[in-house]
Amino acid sequence: MPKKRRKLNKEMEADIAAAKRKVELITALNNDIRDEDIQGEYLDAFVQVRAAVIDLAATYITDGFCEQTESTLTLYRELIDRFEEEYEL
Repeated sequence: MPKKRRKLNKEMEADIAAAKRKVELITALNNDIRDEDIQGEYLDAFVQVRAAVIDLAATYITDGFCEQTESTLTLYRELIDRFEEEYEL
């Protein structure tokens, strides 16, 4: 049986690209922090956000637009909002 073709969504692709850029920017800003203790705290808090984006991009490549990618995108948005509320860059 042939493999099911994955469904694509331009809006989700744009959201994933924006999320990747935001993660790169925040990572760069975190790396610019001079105090190692504060930098470590920010990086530890940001690890979930980064993991969500990595998972989102990988799942979208393999499965396309589906319920799992939609829920991972929602999770990313919640995590990034919480991070931005709690940590000032």
